[in-house]
Amino acid sequence: MDNQTTVPYFLLLEFSKNRHLQLLHFFLFLVLYLATITANLLIISTVALDNRLHSPMYLFLMNLALQDLGSVSVIVPKSMVNSLMDTRQISYFGCVAQVFIFTSFEVSDFSVLTAMAYDRYVAICNPLHYEMVMNWKACTEITVWVWVISFLCGVLHTCSTFSVSFCSNVVNQFFCDIPHLLNLSCSSFNSAEAGVVVVSVIAALGCFTFIIVSYGLIFKAVLGIPSEQGRQKALSTCIPHLLVVSMFLLTGCFAYLRPSSNSPSYSEFGLTVLYSLLPPLFNPIIYSMRNKNIRFVLSKLWRV
Repeated sequence: MDNQTTVPYFLLLEFSKNRHLQLLHFFLFLVLYLATITANLLIISTVALDNRLHSPMYLFLMNLALQDLGSVSVIVPKSMVNSLMDTRQISYFGCVAQVFIFTSFEVSDFSVLTAMAYDRYVAICNPLHYEMVMNWKACTEITVWVWVISFLCGVLHTCSTFSVSFCSNVVNQFFCDIPHLLNLSCSSFNSAEAGVVVVSVIAALGCFTFIIVSYGLIFKAVLGIPSEQGRQKALSTCIPHLLVVSMFLLTGCFAYLRPSSNSPSYSEFGLTVLYSLLPPLFNPIIYSMRNKNIRFVLSKLWRV
């Protein structure tokens, strides 16, 4: 592939040449994918079918589940099929689609987490104004802006990433990950993608700061609750939220900002799994399954 300006396809990470290990990878990813899909579909169907959950907070939860569903569905099945069929190939346009869709869903995921932090802040710190501030019109506008911004970010990252010439087609990751694609560039520096990444990191850190400040104010309000049980309940809800957001942002930033190696790396693979596969699995558990209203509706549906 040396000195070639275009590539007809890319070769994704090969976990092993051993057929048994390839099948093991397939079944491990299958279990992880089915668990993620099941958890998120339960949240979507529960919120959609029960009228009591048709409120702004659950609208955000359903959007989060939709985005988690989309982000894993665009990268995991292809990796599973490759292991099952003993191949590594993904077409050029398949790679472009992966980058665009995955990036869009990841941006929208973090944007919704930011909106949810604001929703919790208003609900706990300004409960009397909640209905006025977080009304259906405001929540719909927030949701629309989330999808518009995520679409634009996906377009920017995709266009800047594939605007370069590739001197190799071997991607040392199980999907078309932007840092590894940039590592295949014939040029040593991609100014367009560097600019987009810098802007994205600044925006992500701004959202993260907003989330931290929101939860800081929530903790301050919670400490004023006279009931110890009420304090524990609020803290047990907020702390897991912060852990998931921190894991998602820090591992993502570290994976994007650190130099990618030219050979397969278990540490890079682990980081990619942390920010791409684990949050979609944990989000339904932490944000939804711990919610008593959703648990009640699910138990009711289960009995039916």
